[in-house]
Amino acid sequence: MKFIVKIDPQAQKDMRDIFIYVGVNDSPGKANRLLDKIEESCYKLGKYPSRGHIPEELRSTGIKRYLEIHYKPYRIMYEIKKQIVYIHAVLDGRRNIQEILSERILR
Repeated sequence: MKFIVKIDPQAQKDMRDIFIYVGVNDSPGKANRLLDKIEESCYKLGKYPSRGHIPEELRSTGIKRYLEIHYKPYRIMYEIKKQIVYIHAVLDGRRNIQEILSERILR
């Protein structure tokens, strides 16, 4: 069964920020390829939505409705509701994820 994948505005901003950072600090070509691969990973969730796992930072809080997959150092966080996969965040795993999730999800 195919699921619909929706990327919420905050996750779109995350991807835009990653694109800009890589474009400025490396090259626009690499930024384009990276963004394509991140988007591809997101949309593959339409076919395999349950392949992710509960983020470590949320497991201890008892919040189990969010899952994540990884692409390179990036963590793609999402939830499944009915036949829709909602992408909520695309975060660099080298950042303080606990702090970011506290601001976004746990508020």
